[in-house]
Amino acid sequence: MADTAARTIIRTQGRRAYSAAFGARRSGPRHPLVATAMVLPLAALLVVVFGGWDAVVTQASSVGVMLGR
Repeated sequence: MADTAARTIIRTQGRRAYSAAFGARRSGPRHPLVATAMVLPLAALLVVVFGGWDAVVTQASSVGVMLGR
């Protein structure tokens, strides 16, 4: 049998060094408000660029009807 545990440890250590060199950090899941704040500017840009405001309003209306509001 091949000794794969040692190779796995070496690969994992290499990844940590690589991510530390570029300022990446390991973290858990983001808070939903942080994720929303990250996505909203891009979503707004896509709506403006592709002129999809009518589609967004239509989808939101459909979801509201499905939820019974």
